Amino acid sequence: MNVARLLARSGRLAADRPALLSGTRAVSRYDRLAADVAAMAGALRNRHGLAPGDRVLLAMGNAPAYVEALFACWHAGLIAVPVNAKLHEREIAYILDHSGARLVFAGPDLAATVNAALAHAADARPQVVEVGGADWQALKAGDPLPVHDAAPTDPAWLFYTSGTTGRPKGATLTHRNLLAMTAAYAMDLDAIAPGDCLLHAAPMSHGSGLYILPHVAAGAAQAVPESGRFDPAEVLSLLPGLPGTTMFLAPTMVRRLVHCPEAGGADSRTLKTIVYGGAPMYREDCREALALFGPKLAQIYGQGESPMTISVLPKRLHADTAHPRYDERLGSVGYGFGLVELRIADADDRPLPAGGTGEILVRGDTVMAGYWRDEAASAESLRGGWLHTGDLGVLDGDGFLTLKDRSKDVIISGGSNIYPREVEEVLLTHPAVAEVAVVGRPHPDWGEEVVAFVVALPEAALPRRSSPLRSTGCASGPSPASSVRRTTAWWKRCRRTITARC
Repeated sequence: MNVARLLARSGRLAADRPALLSGTRAVSRYDRLAADVAAMAGALRNRHGLAPGDRVLLAMGNAPAYVEALFACWHAGLIAVPVNAKLHEREIAYILDHSGARLVFAGPDLAATVNAALAHAADARPQVVEVGGADWQALKAGDPLPVHDAAPTDPAWLFYTSGTTGRPKGATLTHRNLLAMTAAYAMDLDAIAPGDCLLHAAPMSHGSGLYILPHVAAGAAQAVPESGRFDPAEVLSLLPGLPGTTMFLAPTMVRRLVHCPEAGGADSRTLKTIVYGGAPMYREDCREALALFGPKLAQIYGQGESPMTISVLPKRLHADTAHPRYDERLGSVGYGFGLVELRIADADDRPLPAGGTGEILVRGDTVMAGYWRDEAASAESLRGGWLHTGDLGVLDGDGFLTLKDRSKDVIISGGSNIYPREVEEVLLTHPAVAEVAVVGRPHPDWGEEVVAFVVALPEAALPRRSSPLRSTGCASGPSPASSVRRTTAWWKRCRRTITARC
């Protein structure tokens, strides 16, 4: 079953309900959205010559058009390849080549980045459609196409994530995977009413975008802040005009929302649910959010390889303060979703009893089909029929999962993965750097921050400058003007690399 049928269904059953909103302003109803998507699908197939199974890269920031682009791909039997809008042009170039994308939807703010990425791409020569431009508008004038009859095992979304080397891998999410995730949301996480709203404050290329599906299935609206980004004051100002609002936020975003100067006087009565995940949440931060908003928090633990659906700590357990193990449960990531199986295993993949610490393994219909064009990584990650998450955890006797550590060499800052090797490789391009090691350390707002331990060449003289990194072992002293200019340019490169991940 094609996930696009969820929209076709809501186009009939919720025809006159608002589907897409910019801020609080409705820009499309469900009947209009379904008709536009069918026309766009027809144009992609007939005018642009795409065939079922072709890949379409979405290089877009948050916008109502994101929903149109996703569903047009699926309606036509194409595979959507959403990418983080903060990625560097060379990273986008790699994904273009690796996915074999034949067309790119480029947001107006990313058109220059896409063009730069195409210059770096080795093989990819896709068509480019700028969102909002003449070619984009022409898509909606296409002849409507029936929903492609996709098999449950057909790929629908390539979720590009990275391993310990930082080399992106495309987790292949099938129509079955996405439909199982949608069912899991309704089963274990939250109920969605047709008049509710999903506010996209977090990137639609990741968790927030995945939650488009259960909300479309329920005929709920999709709202995007007019700024297209997460601004705590803007988000709080939108709430009174958005009934039944749900948001997916990284823990650092929850903290920023709570500590926003406008938070104390904000009217949050229409806020229904904040789903948080992507990084650990400090208990104190969770308590502050509960005190401000009430029992409206729910936690999920997932990965791109099992999107948003490994474990859940629902709102009712956040509110159960009388439970004797409340504090312990608040520090956990909840229990397994009903549609997955969880196991803690030792180094030989043997299951451990309750209380034993080992790697978290998952299996079920939400688990990816494998990594795109990477049979070796797929076999390793899915050996024995279980997804090996690379995370270490422990299950208690009641089935609650607590994360202990990550076996993968990844720093999580603000809910985004930062790969030390990538930063180290940039640092090592400086002519005065001999050795470098990058690690993460706790940060009260971002969860973790990047710290670099740098050893300079004996003859080097590095100016000490304020930067996102802490340097140690570097010689101090005056530098020639040319050296300062080179160092300044190098720091700017470092900042771009790090901020792209944060």
